[in-house]
Amino acid sequence: MDRKKYIKGFLLGVLCTALMGGGVLGYLWQQDQKGVLNASTVKKAKVIEGIIDEYYLEDIDEEELEDYLYKGLVAGLGDPYSGYYTSEEYAKLNESTDGEYLGVGVVLQQDARTGIVTITRCYEGAPGAKAGLLPGDVIYKVNGEAVMDKELTEVVKIIKGSEDKTAHLEIAREGENDYLSLDIPLEHVEVPMVEHEMLEDHIGYIQIYEFAEVTTAQYESAFQDLQSQGMERLIVDLRDNPGGLLLSVCDILEQILPKGLIVYTEDKNGNKKEYTCDGENELQIPLAVLVNENSASASEIFSGAVQDYGIGKLVGTTTYGKGIVQMPIPLTDGSAVKLTIAKYYTPNGRNIHGTGIEPDVEAELDDSLRQQVTIEKSEDNQLQKAIEVVRGM
Repeated sequence: MDRKKYIKGFLLGVLCTALMGGGVLGYLWQQDQKGVLNASTVKKAKVIEGIIDEYYLEDIDEEELEDYLYKGLVAGLGDPYSGYYTSEEYAKLNESTDGEYLGVGVVLQQDARTGIVTITRCYEGAPGAKAGLLPGDVIYKVNGEAVMDKELTEVVKIIKGSEDKTAHLEIAREGENDYLSLDIPLEHVEVPMVEHEMLEDHIGYIQIYEFAEVTTAQYESAFQDLQSQGMERLIVDLRDNPGGLLLSVCDILEQILPKGLIVYTEDKNGNKKEYTCDGENELQIPLAVLVNENSASASEIFSGAVQDYGIGKLVGTTTYGKGIVQMPIPLTDGSAVKLTIAKYYTPNGRNIHGTGIEPDVEAELDDSLRQQVTIEKSEDNQLQKAIEVVRGM
């Protein structure tokens, strides 16, 4: 999928283990003693390492070589959701699931053909918005360094590494004859994972972008605000939501579902873990949930539970189909391994991995809207169908 990275999945917990041994093959040697890798495998790896040392023309980055040794070991599982993360990569993974980070509070997008980096979203109240950045601004320089030929990850790294915690940006803006220069302080930014507004006829609308640690509190705030405005019906928009944390989606569903099972997981040994709802905050108004082919993982837990209990209607297109659970296993040097450890099942015992969840009301997004960065709600035919559905409930 090109719009989101679905390897985020949702995280069940943290285990600790030790990274033992030294050099590129230290870890392999320790695993060999446990029988995970046989002696011939370790011997062959040592031979290859010797060949590289003797014949490879360029300088060797031992750290990178070691990292890719571990990456290759996990990649051999053939599972796109499992992987090895360096300490830096693991820190970024945690940052994405925390929903908080140190930065200027904007979303960047890079044109694959031209390399142009454009601001697509400015978080309300964040440093970037307060300094005057706007969606559509093109970043030309960061701290005096041109970034037109750099990868997006490198641009982000330069911004976050700004001296004195202040990023100096030079931007191009449509309608301006010259570049604009802005000094923007780096601050701890809470990513807005939830947006909401009241539509006509007292229909509340809540869009959830991802299920991170901050999402539950943001959802509660949005729901309470809509209630105070006299909400009589609710639409929850999970389109393009790649998932996130299991506990986050369960916490939100506890404010919607009746008493009973939310979801359960089962590992390779048949061990089950159930997540339940006490039903004390069951939603008492009509509910529609918008989904599409990019609604995955925790979004499908949400959608599957709503559909199984019959407390709302799913509107849109069949979901992504990720019915498995990943768990990160941090190592003592700050790196980590993330592995698929279980399948999850909806309250009625459905595992939707590879198939997804079919909506109750099918509604394809109009082709004319697919390439638009932002879609007006009045033009959004899927949202208009959800409004029609929830009005009739």
